[in-house]
Formats: sequence, C-alpha cells, structure tokens
Amino acid sequence: MGHAALWKSGIGNAIGQHFIKLARKDMAVHIHKLPDRDLAYFSEGSQHFDDYVEAVNWGQEYARVNRQEMMKLVISCLREYLPPFTLTSEAINCHHNYVVREAHFGRDVFVTRKGAISAQRDQLGIIPGSMGTRSYIVRGKGNPESFCSCAHGAGRKMSRNAARKRFTRRDLEEQTKGVDCRKDSGVLDEIPAAYKDIDRAMENQSDLVDVVHTLRQVICVKG
Repeated sequence: MGHAALWKSGIGNAIGQHFIKLARKDMAVHIHKLPDRDLAYFSEGSQHFDDYVEAVNWGQEYARVNRQEMMKLVISCLREYLPPFTLTSEAINCHHNYVVREAHFGRDVFVTRKGAISAQRDQLGIIPGSMGTRSYIVRGKGNPESFCSCAHGAGRKMSRNAARKRFTRRDLEEQTKGVDCRKDSGVLDEIPAAYKDIDRAMENQSDLVDVVHTLRQVICVKG
C-alpha cells in the first residue's frame, strides 16, 4: 500500500498474512462452505474490520514517510553535485497500489487503486514509463467515471518469467541505451519490451489527465 514493495515483503506482508488468517476464521463462522478460501473478507462493523483498516492506514503512512526520506536524500545529493540546485515548488506525492476512503456518486466508499493513481481535478501526479521510456507529469481532470483515477503506467504485456526467457542481457543493454541503470540479468524482467507502449497508454487516458511535462529517462534506480 503506498508502494507495491511494502506488501511484497517485510511489514506489509506480515500485516497481510495476519489479517488473511483472521478473515478465514471469521468466514468459517458466517459461511459454512466458502467456494475458495482466498475469498475470505471482513464485513464492515465486524470484529476485525476496524483493526484491519487501522493497520492498512499505518502501513500506508509508513510508506509515505519512506518516500519523504528518500526524496530528502535525493535533494541532498542534487544540491551537493549539481550546484546551484534549488527547489521551486513542493514535490509531488504520488503513490499507487493503495486504498483510501472517498465520496463517489453520493456514497462513502473505499477505493482501491491497484496499478492506478489519484487524478482528482487539478491534482498533480506522476506516470512513469519503463527503464528506457518516457515518464509524465500529469494534472488530473477529476473524471467521476474513473473514480477520479488514472493508470499508474502502461502495464505489462508479458509476465516476468516470459521476459526472462525471451530476452538477453544484450537486449536489455540495447533497449536502455543512454540510460544510466542496471543492465544485468537480475533486472531482465523489467526490460522495456516487456511493457505496453506508454505513449499509447497516455493517449487512451486523455479524458482522465492532461500532460504537464514529458520527462526523458536519464537515471533508473532498481532495487
């Protein structure tokens, strides 16, 4: 939540596994034969619902603080190595894979933005490309039909395993030419060709956001 990596390992995974077990126990009481154990959930007002929401919010705040600290370190490096570097405006706080409580269509609902970011009217956001493609700074249009959201990126067109089998380290070097980044076999699954066309993705969501700036990839930090 707040950042995908939070829930893939560490504290996020621990929170998730804890509440998954509780949800399965709760469902065993309410529904005798659940079609699939992974369909277990908490009903609002149930014993563990509020605890789960509190834990999720804690995890997302943990991720926000981490983003803030990383930004401070990046700014510190820029000031040291690229003087005279100065800040002209506030940094854009943009995250994906998270849940938030919002009002839509006259109802108070939980919105989960999986592979999506908030695009409220006039809200600035970041839509990154792959390791070797452009990225975009956007301004939201607040489209109600998308729950004021837009895509976080182009999305994958092949799985990580398929990318590792199909491409070589030389392919990675060629597709990230001119970009200072890792070019070893450990990041083959992130090769640009494994992703859909980011420019087409931006065209397809022109009713959700306006492009403010187009950024050329210079440095990409993985891991």
